[in-house]
Amino acid sequence: MKAMPQSFATGPHIITPLPGPNARRIIAEDERYMSPSYTRCYPLVVKRGRGAVVEDVDGNEFLDFSAGIAVASTGHCHPEVVAAVQRQAAELMHMSGTDFYYEQMPALARRLSQLAPMPGPHRFFYGNSGTEAIECAIKLARYHTRRQHIIAFFGGFHGRTMGALSLTASRTKQRQRFGPFVPGVTHVPYPNLYRDMYRGRLSGPEEEKAFALGCARFIEETLFRSTLPPEEVAAIVLEPIQGEGGFVVAPTNFLQEIRRICDRHGILMIVDEVQSGAGRTGKWWAIEHSGVQPDVVAIAKGIASGMPLGICMSRAEIMCWEPGSHGSTFGGNPVSLAAALATLDIVEREGLGNAEAVGNHMMERMKTWPEKQRMVGDVRGRGLMIGVEIVRDRESRTAAGPERDSIVSLAFERGLLCLGAGESAIRLTPPLIVSKEQADIAMDILEECIRAVEK
Repeated sequence: MKAMPQSFATGPHIITPLPGPNARRIIAEDERYMSPSYTRCYPLVVKRGRGAVVEDVDGNEFLDFSAGIAVASTGHCHPEVVAAVQRQAAELMHMSGTDFYYEQMPALARRLSQLAPMPGPHRFFYGNSGTEAIECAIKLARYHTRRQHIIAFFGGFHGRTMGALSLTASRTKQRQRFGPFVPGVTHVPYPNLYRDMYRGRLSGPEEEKAFALGCARFIEETLFRSTLPPEEVAAIVLEPIQGEGGFVVAPTNFLQEIRRICDRHGILMIVDEVQSGAGRTGKWWAIEHSGVQPDVVAIAKGIASGMPLGICMSRAEIMCWEPGSHGSTFGGNPVSLAAALATLDIVEREGLGNAEAVGNHMMERMKTWPEKQRMVGDVRGRGLMIGVEIVRDRESRTAAGPERDSIVSLAFERGLLCLGAGESAIRLTPPLIVSKEQADIAMDILEECIRAVEK
């Protein structure tokens, strides 16, 4: 394995115009063969990565504050994860846990059970992605409750297969021309305290609390009284922090009220921790910040440091289906499970504390941005899951999507990788092992790019 240059320890180092000659050649070939449905924000062609830095095919080095969409939780190619993958690949790469046994399956389940955000005992199903974890949760909820309907939220993103897509309501482009969708899904408002979809600006903490509570109570006071009998609802599915919806943090009183509604009506509470879980917020699961205990948890992305793995975790009595009810040929692949076990060790040892410390360090500096930068309307998040809302002006809070995109592109040109989220937010999801020095470099670059677009 080629040794990385010393500059990989800190930040970006751009040596060619972007994209460079090798990148241009590969992009041209990609455009010839690959599906045009992929969304590429800028012309990055990655060759290798270590820690929080990646190198492109022309030798340019970038500080990665996307972490492969919050997947490289322990950093790119963490030595312990690489070693675990290599050892396992030399022993067994596949056998299919749907039909056979191997020890890595219960070994990972036992570790996750100890970390679960709800009391045990627990049961687990392994798939290959966050979408598959959600598909499992949908099927499980319907099977266990013998009910058909699912409640999800506007702004939510749960995946792109038909069941998960039916729950997704973040962008029309993701759903356009794919209907009809899985029947029985109803969407309701999610409490975005920065931009109430109906009333605009909220006047203060008390109004924010009332608004958040109202979003939850809408389910009982309007939906259950008018169109949807509660005894026909299997589950309420939500993200504790909406990802694609703009990194919107669910207020605690909202989550508590959703839990009470579920308890009153025998409805399962499913939390999508695909992006917010596995230590990203400084706790193992974002729902833990509220003290609310879910019934089912969907896990993926950062749980295996880049290897494909999706997990549906539930209270044991819920996962009661018969053999053959659900399965996956590749889910629970031994190599992915080995990566996940190594990931848990690293996150527990150094990732959780660092995510909290560096996240707090970033928020302390960035919370002043709305006062200093006229296009920054809000900075929000938990741990190393931070969103920066870009607006035309702070008074109207009008979303500035094109300007956000320009900032993201400028950041790339300066060697910082980040992505958009929602209509006009910038998402920052660096590896959980990122240093404060790297965070300062990233914030310097981002501030510079915001100022350049403001001019």
